[in-house]
Order: sequence, then C-alpha cells, then structure tokens
Amino acid sequence: MYRAELGDATQDQIRAASRVCPFSDEAPSEDSLGAASSEAPAQHHALLGQYSAIFAGRVSDPGYTLASSSGGLASWFAQRLIDSGRVAGVISVGHADDGPGIYAYQITADPASPTSRKSAYYASTMSEVLSRVENLDGQFALVGLPCFIKAARALCVERPALAQKLTVFVGLVCGHYKTQAFAESLAWQIGVPPQELEDIDFRVKRPDRPASDYDFGAKRAGETDWHFGQVRSLVGGSWGHGLFQPECCNFCDDVVAETASISFGDAWLPRFTANSNGTNVVICRDPSLQSYFDDAAATGEIGIESLSADDAALTQAGGFRHRREGLAVRLADDLAAGLSVPQKRVSPDASAVSKRRVRLIRQRRRLSADSHAAFAAARATGDLSGYLRTTMAGITRYQRLDTSLGRRIIRRLQYTVRLVADRFSS
Repeated sequence: MYRAELGDATQDQIRAASRVCPFSDEAPSEDSLGAASSEAPAQHHALLGQYSAIFAGRVSDPGYTLASSSGGLASWFAQRLIDSGRVAGVISVGHADDGPGIYAYQITADPASPTSRKSAYYASTMSEVLSRVENLDGQFALVGLPCFIKAARALCVERPALAQKLTVFVGLVCGHYKTQAFAESLAWQIGVPPQELEDIDFRVKRPDRPASDYDFGAKRAGETDWHFGQVRSLVGGSWGHGLFQPECCNFCDDVVAETASISFGDAWLPRFTANSNGTNVVICRDPSLQSYFDDAAATGEIGIESLSADDAALTQAGGFRHRREGLAVRLADDLAAGLSVPQKRVSPDASAVSKRRVRLIRQRRRLSADSHAAFAAARATGDLSGYLRTTMAGITRYQRLDTSLGRRIIRRLQYTVRLVADRFSS
C-alpha cells in the first residue's frame, strides 16, 4: 500500500491535504461534490447518486472485448474522447514502463491499447502524474476508483489550475481496493513466487464459461509462457472474502464513483453474465457524453440497451450490502470500542441487519486484516502454505455464516490449499 508521507509538511499543508483525503471529515462529501458535469443531471438514485442516463452494453468487435475486462466500453470511450479532441490524453492505470510496480498511473494517448484496457487490482498512486499534468498543454480525462475520483475532484477545488486541466472524470465501479499482495498471492498459488513475478493478467476470459468465471494469469521473469488459474478456485479470488483490502475501504459508502462524469462497471445480472465477452453497466452523469454512445450504437460499433436505476444497482448488490449495511455495523463497532470514525452518509447501527449477518460482516473484516499479516509472514519465510492454512480457516468460518454459499466453494478452495501445501512439502 502507498501511505502519505507528511515528513516536513506544515500544518497548513496538512490541513489542505485533509480537505482532499476522501476519508476525512474536512473533505467535501460525495453529495456536496455532486457529479462532475457542467449540466446538472435531472435524476437521482439513493445508491447511484445523480445520473442522466443508465445503460448496459459492449463493443461489438469480439476481439476487442476478449482483450478487455468487461464489455470494453470504458477504454473505447476513453479513446473516443481523444479522437474527438475533447481531451489531449487520458490519465489511467496501465502497465508501468519503469519503477517498482507492475502497474502505475500514467498519461496516455492510446487508452485502447491492450496494455491499458484491462483491470488492474493493484495499489497505485496519482501523486506523481497529477503533479505533472498542470504543466502540460490541453485538457485531460482521469480514470479511477470512487475514492480516487473523489480525491481528484476535491483537489481541483484546492487547486483551480488543476481544475482547468481535469475536465472529464471516468469512474470505475469498485467492490473494494486491493494491495499489491493480492496479485502476488494469486500468482504464487499457480506457481510464480513474488520475487519472480514479472507480469499479471487479472481477468482472462474463457469462451466456454460465463463472464463471471475467468482466469488469473501470471508470467515469471525470463519466461514467455504464462501460468493460469481459475480465479474462483484460488484462495482470495472471491471478492466477498475481502482479502488484502485496506482498512480505509471499511469506511467507504460510494460503490459507483458518484462524483465522476461517467462510471463503468460489470453488468452482473443473469441475462448478461452468460455471455463470456462481458457486459458493461454505464452510469452517465454528463449529458454531453451521451452522444458518443448513441452515435456508435447507430452504426453498430457498440451495442447498448437502457437499464433502470434499480437494475443498475442490482448489478452491484453485494457491494452495496458491504458499503451500506456493513458500514452501519462497522461504524457502530468502532464507536463502541471508543474509536473515532469519519462522518458518513450511513448511520452507525449494529442492529441494521440480523445477528447472523453482523457476525458475517465482522468475520469479513477479520479476514481482511489477517490476510496482510499472514501473507507478510509467508513472504518472509518463503512458504505460502502457512498463509493458505490460516486464511482457509477464516474463510471456512465465513462460509458457515453465509448461508448463500455452498459447501462446493469450500471444497474447491481446500483442494487448492492441499495442492500448494504438497508443492512446498516436496
């Protein structure tokens, strides 16, 4: 994880930083920031925030969607912004050209390239790239998760010169953030240890499976062949377990990047997930952006269909349970423990859900916290099996509380643990 370095910062600088931090009470809320649009959207939804249009769709070219995480519309749209002259470049996370990490924020004029258009569940920072953009010619689009977009919008309030540069904010729907150890843990399970990991692909589509059932790919330094593993069969692959989630995510109530000009996510509805190509859900808040999609749909370049706001919220039902019901319980827990919590749009309430669900919410939080320490120990000893045993014990407790998940999931993960344990013992 990246951590703010205050170092020799003055009190005035710290106060300014606090007004930008998306989890600070001194920063504007999502509601007060509103949508990043010159024209105020006419409609509002309790979970989605403001919107002018909501639809689902994908790029028509199957080759394009195959090399995209979902329906390919986010990178397609970013490229259209450049091609139309609306922005000079797009600031987004892609394969790093240099530096310590595999992925990093960068400014690109080719967001539709394969190295830029896939999901990167990988810790990154905007600090360096935003410090450069003020000195560049032209205007730019920024792509980011809800907390990144909120922070950038708040930074534009503090620095009006930056607001003249960042004119389109492209939000990515978020289940929760991941540290870099998430990628390392999955790669290690399929035979590529952290010190040898050179490249990763978080979402490898398989034509014979639903869109939600994808592989994880990892490449070892010095090799050309890739290693693959079915994500749902890897320990930590389930987003519901919350492994490698930073603690700040436990205080987030924005799933769909409400302060963005437009947001993209996966359309996790039964009628869409059967298609292995993937389908995007799109929440547009700036009416001037809608014509990009309408014009392309008219020529068949993309296919889109309108969605109701409630259906769009259903695509992220698990995320909203975690960020609303779960948040109410976590806030109440911390206050009862005498801790300070940020002011959120959800009221603390440990009785917001059933007692069984309260226990599940608390177990997920423990899983997140324990995963960091357990994997750090595995890295230090060079033995992944201890991390897997510790984590599987926590996951088993979680599954017993979650009646919606069957024993088949536990058996599949236990099988993975045995395979890796056998590899290390031999």
